[in-house]
Amino acid sequence: MNSMKFFAEGIKNLRTVGTLARSSKFVCREMVNQVDFSKVKNVVELGAGDGVITKHILRKMNQDSRLLTFEVNPLFCEKVNEIQDKRMRVIQDSAEHLGKYLKEEGIEEIDCVISAIPFVSLPDELAYRIVEACHQHMKAGAPYVQIHYSLLMKKMYQKIFGNVDVNWVPLNIPPAFVLVSEKR
Repeated sequence: MNSMKFFAEGIKNLRTVGTLARSSKFVCREMVNQVDFSKVKNVVELGAGDGVITKHILRKMNQDSRLLTFEVNPLFCEKVNEIQDKRMRVIQDSAEHLGKYLKEEGIEEIDCVISAIPFVSLPDELAYRIVEACHQHMKAGAPYVQIHYSLLMKKMYQKIFGNVDVNWVPLNIPPAFVLVSEKR
């Protein structure tokens, strides 16, 4: 998807897209570099958008790993499905239903979560339900990696995980924060 089509989709659905520009390669790299993929088998991606971060995840994943990627926007789901990787399942549903899909896949624990869901534009209750569902299904030591454009939601991760590190990525439009929490 080119930048103008992404921009148009962002304008049309800003609440669920959360931005008007695709994540830069600098943000994508910062996000995947927070995960030791040599120890990861089951990956969950939230808010895949048009797949720009998804492609970085797939490049880092082992051949026997699995990726469940959640996206609510039908146009973006079509774009992500074009990636054609047997390790990935695209799920057009809210990530609050994560447990249902993990059960379908026979996955007991998640090794990491990488998220671009625009939690700032969602109701707080929904944001908490999604992150708590992830926390519930993550194995101990698993990282939760989230992109944000402000630090308004930092307290949510602190409350759920008890920890959060902040990494600033200025080479993005807009400049971004990559928040990293670990299930302990």
